[in-house]
Amino acid sequence: MRVSVNTLHTLKNLLLMMSLVGGVSSAFAEQVTLRVADQKGNMRAQLEAANKLDNLPYKIEWSEFPAAAPLAEALNAQAVDVGIIGDAPLLFAEAAGAQVKAIAVDKSDAYGTALLVKADSPIKSAADLKGKSIATNRGSIGHFVALKALASAGLSAKDVTFRFLPPSDAKLALTQSSVDVWATWEPYTAFAETQDHLRVLVNGRGLWSGNSFLAATDTALKDQGKRQAIADYLQRLSDAQIWAYKNLDAYSEKLAKIIGFPLDAAKLSFERRKSYWQPIDAATQTQQQQTADFYHAQGLLPVALNVTGTFDHSFLLK
Repeated sequence: MRVSVNTLHTLKNLLLMMSLVGGVSSAFAEQVTLRVADQKGNMRAQLEAANKLDNLPYKIEWSEFPAAAPLAEALNAQAVDVGIIGDAPLLFAEAAGAQVKAIAVDKSDAYGTALLVKADSPIKSAADLKGKSIATNRGSIGHFVALKALASAGLSAKDVTFRFLPPSDAKLALTQSSVDVWATWEPYTAFAETQDHLRVLVNGRGLWSGNSFLAATDTALKDQGKRQAIADYLQRLSDAQIWAYKNLDAYSEKLAKIIGFPLDAAKLSFERRKSYWQPIDAATQTQQQQTADFYHAQGLLPVALNVTGTFDHSFLLK
């Protein structure tokens, strides 16, 4: 049977359209490499444990960062396409001119974003922080919670001395008594409690929204192939997180191996977060604006930010 060139062209287009339904097209997949920025194995651990990286219709190039600040720099430099980042670091990235959009939010219990002290520290409450030194990453969610804790006690940043250090250096400074307090987040909080026997002085409940975002560069979002890959990746990420909570022991073992933490620390850090992914909604946008306004009032954001344009509401989850 002889088939005309026009018929073949029509069939080719039909197959392409069919491949686009419900996932990433094979035509795009052949040329798409999604550059994913992770923090301490957070996303990758869930995806691997839930077998959600099997049969990917695109390639993933992983980069791991110890904290959000260098991850934000990588997004700003277009060195990665997509990454998970806390609400405050995202604001600093945007204030610095990063062309990124938050496309989904991971809601979690804020307990593990906390101010830690040594077990025998005389500091018992936020009011006792006056005159003390606090180690944290500048612009991190740890920094944010520290400022909120101070405000809750009628104090401000002028009442303490901040030392801006990455997590490993900050913990060392606390254990060696070079600082009085360490403001950090999971999984470092769980490790500090279970392995270093540090004490939670102030936890993040009521101080921090508990929001972390999946953020993508504008460049990646404008690329049709990468945009489809990002949408597929987000759905896999959400499915993997649901699986992880249903299979907590199996997931915790995988997480512990990836991040190099003891099993009890890895399990605690994930179990108490109670995280779940959802599309960006009005409430989340309001929370992000409140965070931006607080940082501006504290003098850490040089200009007032309107966060409306920093969200992409078109990504959905099943």
